[in-house]
Amino acid sequence: MRLYGSTKYAYNVRIRCRMLSEILPYSAFEAFLAELQEPGRPIISPLRFAQKLNLEQQRLAELAHVHRNTVSRMPGSPRLQDFLREAVRVLAAAFSLAESPDRALYWFRSHPIRDFDYKTPEVLVSEGKADAVIRYIESLSAGASG
Repeated sequence: MRLYGSTKYAYNVRIRCRMLSEILPYSAFEAFLAELQEPGRPIISPLRFAQKLNLEQQRLAELAHVHRNTVSRMPGSPRLQDFLREAVRVLAAAFSLAESPDRALYWFRSHPIRDFDYKTPEVLVSEGKADAVIRYIESLSAGASG
């Protein structure tokens, strides 16, 4: 029995490729997350995060409730890193539902959520409500209306 030249082998390869394509949104998130790492440090780079989300440094400081200079001078600040980690958690959930990374980022920054007084996920994370936003996303993935 030939293993590599068989029709059965080709079918298995096609099935495995299709299975891999189904997990690409997760892979896209992994690539996104890798791009956020502060070079040489095990933290999220506030400057890279701001660039990816098209945020001004001042706006990122406001969202994280830190002084504007903290973003560039103290990227490892606990309060700043807490905000960044919570935002990344919400983005991970959003990436799982979005058709593309751009749509997930757009949703995070701009989509007003009716159930949260029409606040955006970005603002809700700033208010410490990342867990509620993640539950909302999970309800969407389960088919609920929110």
